[in-house]
Amino acid sequence: MEKRHRKSVRMHMSNELKIEWLPKFQRRYAQRNREGKSRMLDEFCEDYGYERKYAIKILSDHLPVPTGRKRPGPERQYTVIEPVVRQVWLSAEQPCGKRLQPILRQWLPYYERRYGRLTSAHRDLMRQISPASLDRLLAPARAEYLGRGRCGTKPGSLLKTEIPIRTSNWDLTRPGYLEADTVAHCGGTLAGDFIWSITYTDICSGWTEGRAVWNKGAAGVVEATAEVEKSLPFALLGFDCDNGSEFLNKHLWGYLAQRQPAVAFTRSRPYHKNDNAYVEQKNWTWPRQLLGYSRLEDATQVTVISAIYKEVWGPLQNFFLPCLKLKAKWREGSRWHKSYYPPRTAYQRLCDPEMITRKMRGQLRDLYASLDPFTLKDDLEKRLERVLKPRTKEHSLDNSGL
Repeated sequence: MEKRHRKSVRMHMSNELKIEWLPKFQRRYAQRNREGKSRMLDEFCEDYGYERKYAIKILSDHLPVPTGRKRPGPERQYTVIEPVVRQVWLSAEQPCGKRLQPILRQWLPYYERRYGRLTSAHRDLMRQISPASLDRLLAPARAEYLGRGRCGTKPGSLLKTEIPIRTSNWDLTRPGYLEADTVAHCGGTLAGDFIWSITYTDICSGWTEGRAVWNKGAAGVVEATAEVEKSLPFALLGFDCDNGSEFLNKHLWGYLAQRQPAVAFTRSRPYHKNDNAYVEQKNWTWPRQLLGYSRLEDATQVTVISAIYKEVWGPLQNFFLPCLKLKAKWREGSRWHKSYYPPRTAYQRLCDPEMITRKMRGQLRDLYASLDPFTLKDDLEKRLERVLKPRTKEHSLDNSGL
């Protein structure tokens, strides 16, 4: 009965009552001998629910009187804006804190236009929150992603002597030099026919385009490249790729060679993915984050996926989702250090002086003024249902054994 009573007292004891009684316990604890202190600690730990070492520090007056707070340090002030931050984070494809910070400032007018105006205090918190605080705030909401898929790059033996390995650096202070790579939407096996995605990334600005092709045939790759070239806000000056047969063929080589002026066509070293680092890092934020690792083997969806890349995913990524760009890299002992420019969108980089023509800059500004990131996100979800929903139904039927 006595133990049950002590347990109920501990459960119902308020923080104010604990603070009121604690100085009395400290005075009594200081006046007792070793055996008396031991008995008092047993009683104190049972009543207060503290660990013994922690109780010794409190009763010895080595720690301040506990206030009942769950964590030390200042009060968390950003919890009030967590729903707003979470909504923007989800709509912006779950970026890291360093990228999310400029996104919040850019997307805030669009958020208020759709979900209602925020108070001035909440607006100030949205502008002053740091990337580290954003990561801590969104830690419970981090999504879990699937594992890696298979590599579909097969070496192309043709034209290896005509297409040189890129050994000299291009003029990376101006846009127009692209890196290209393919991603296989094959699921767990490369057997059979399925859809491939081609990603094109400008090294200077980070402007990225994507298209879908069927079985990465040479004719489809050339057609996708020509369509991307027409949609670029700058002239195509250089084209760099890996050693896959979808790029090293007479069709693409002839198309780039007949350009006026001719486009510099180079390739990376075999088995050196870092030679195409700019486009390799886009393979996650473009095909994989958008379409996942499931198998896409419906040829009629090639046009649908290409339209998503061109009309929805491309504008969302290039105009509203900033990316980091390496500023310097140095080595100290065995450790590499890197510094980055502030996160900016590809559109913001292209609007810098002398990057593109004044006419094209005006066209980009008009296009940016007509876009809304939340509208693009809603349109994206609707279009993806046509691509991913049939696969989801098929997967559920397979699991049910029907």
